[in-house]
This record gives sequence, structure tokens and C-alpha cells, in this order.
Amino acid sequence: MTRTLVAGVGNVFFGDDGFGCEVARQLRSRPLPDGVAVVDFGIRGVHLAYELTSGYDAAIIVDAVARGGRAGTLYVIDPEAGGGGAAVADAHGIDLGAVFAMTRTLGAPPARMVVVGCEAGDLVERIGLSDDVNQAVDLAIALVQTLLKDGERAVQGDRR
Repeated sequence: MTRTLVAGVGNVFFGDDGFGCEVARQLRSRPLPDGVAVVDFGIRGVHLAYELTSGYDAAIIVDAVARGGRAGTLYVIDPEAGGGGAAVADAHGIDLGAVFAMTRTLGAPPARMVVVGCEAGDLVERIGLSDDVNQAVDLAIALVQTLLKDGERAVQGDRR
């Protein structure tokens, strides 16, 4: 059986930075294929790095990103192509590039990893997503479900 980790990351106290956490929260209540674990890591980067080396075949990291697009735009980012760490919004204090580097020193990372990123619009101290990012939550859940079903297919580009 294939084991896949869906990891929501972010800080719910900084507006749109809580995107990954909200996607993970809602995704846990949906039917998922066998072997899929959905975890809200919040800002626990070291915990995420250790989890990524615990025998998963694939990982989907869900996070807020800053790529210059319109707030709420979804992206599928290949962290091995250099887009994972640099593109991620830094309000939450977790650097995915550092997490991926740590993962490689701890053991074997999953063979397939992607970041599902949502362009953040509002990264201020408050709980709750902006309207644009909140509207992207259901789209991101559908995108994650597609990636889970089509794990071997390379999904590239803008999804909004």
C-alpha cells in the first residue's frame, strides 16, 4: 500500500498564512484513499521534517505562498525544482526549503513531493482567511484529491 502524507502548514494567527492549516482541517472530514494521513503541522518545521522521513512514498505540503499572483491563486510547486522554499510566505516562521534540506539529512524523504500553494493576500495578525483565500480552500481540497488519485501524473502550473 502506498503511504501519502498531506501536510498543512502555516500560522492561523496571521490571516492567510493559516491556509494550509484550514485545508488540512477540512480535508480530514472528507473520504480519503487508504494510506493517506492528513496532519496540520502549523509552524512545527522540525516535526514535519521528521515525519517526512518516516516511510511515506509521497507527500503533499499545503501552504500559503508569495509568487506575485492574485490572492487565492493556486499553484502546484515542485520543491526539487527549486520552487518550494523560496516561494513560501514567511510570516509563519517555517522555511520549507530548510525543512526539505533537514529531511535529506535525517533519512529518506518521500520519492514524490509537491507543494500546493495558495497566493496569500493578507498576512496580518488576525485569525481567519481573507475572502479570496477562503474561496480557494475548496479548490485546493479538490486539487489535493486529484493529486492523490493521480499520484504519478505531474500536475504543473496555475489552477485558478
